[in-house]
Amino acid sequence: MLDDGSDELINGLWPFMKRALVLFLPFWVYLVCWSAGLPLLLSAILSGLSLSVIIYFEKSKLRSKSESE
Repeated sequence: MLDDGSDELINGLWPFMKRALVLFLPFWVYLVCWSAGLPLLLSAILSGLSLSVIIYFEKSKLRSKSESE
């Protein structure tokens, strides 16, 4: 198994949170945009972009963790 530094983020809770967020965050964003009355295409694009927030958070946390060590 490969040694992944993300296993140690947020006291080991990050791998489980990441799986839940990747599954549910785009769905929640889509539902919020849809209920706000935005067009379906715009709602779908915004929900897809919400995945990049998760990836950016993980990369920034790993970068700060590696700089501190």
